[in-house]
Amino acid sequence: MDVEFYRSFAQQARDLADKADPFTRKRLLVLAEKYDAKLGKPSPASRNLQRMLPLPRTVPAVSSISDAGEA
Repeated sequence: MDVEFYRSFAQQARDLADKADPFTRKRLLVLAEKYDAKLGKPSPASRNLQRMLPLPRTVPAVSSISDAGEA
């Protein structure tokens, strides 16, 4: 298919999404992202998706003394 074809369909989906209800808007924007993917463009959602990984938790060293009250 032609690059201009996908580009125009993606733009049409975005234009319709501006006037649509929230449910339809979401689906039209997903459709526009699919057309963008066919063009080789990264989607705005994937560009903004940067997950911060938690820092590794440090585990205290196991002591050789299990309880201070034992002899």
